Amino acid sequence: MDKKIWTEPTISTEQVFKGKVIDLQVDTVELPDGRTATREIVRHPGAAAVVAIHQGKMIVVEQYRKALGKTQIEIPAGKLDPNEEPHIAAIRELEEETGFIAQEVKLLHAFYTSPGFADEKLYVYYTDQLEAGKQNLDDDEDVIVMQITLEEADSYIASGDISDAKTLLAVYAWKLLVATGKL
Repeated sequence: MDKKIWTEPTISTEQVFKGKVIDLQVDTVELPDGRTATREIVRHPGAAAVVAIHQGKMIVVEQYRKALGKTQIEIPAGKLDPNEEPHIAAIRELEEETGFIAQEVKLLHAFYTSPGFADEKLYVYYTDQLEAGKQNLDDDEDVIVMQITLEEADSYIASGDISDAKTLLAVYAWKLLVATGKL
């Protein structure tokens, strides 16, 4: 089976928005047949998240998500600072959001969150090597820290309180660990 691989060379780029978390650009591209099209692209510095298991429970945060208009229960996560290594960001975000310090983290997966329009790459780590630290939320953050069982996680998934990709991946990785002893 022959597979046709093509690219879409950029003819021009217009910076539409430059924000604190994302930038938005509109590219005019050339299609393989010579026509042109526009591509709206969200530029994001990347993010890191942590599946943190403490005494048989997963550490999560509940927070309001304006884009969804409701609260969500999610694993701790946040964007990468400039030139920051993803594992360092994961450890930093865990402590900032929850007050727990990870002694070490193991990369589970890295994936693009929405490659149809965004370049955000999310790195998801695992740890069960934790000690108490001090929560240090950003000025605009308001979270409730929770420790939940697998059964509670399943219930939150069923109710829609857990519905983001990173936290769904976290719950299924945790189930795999419980079932097989491996991630």
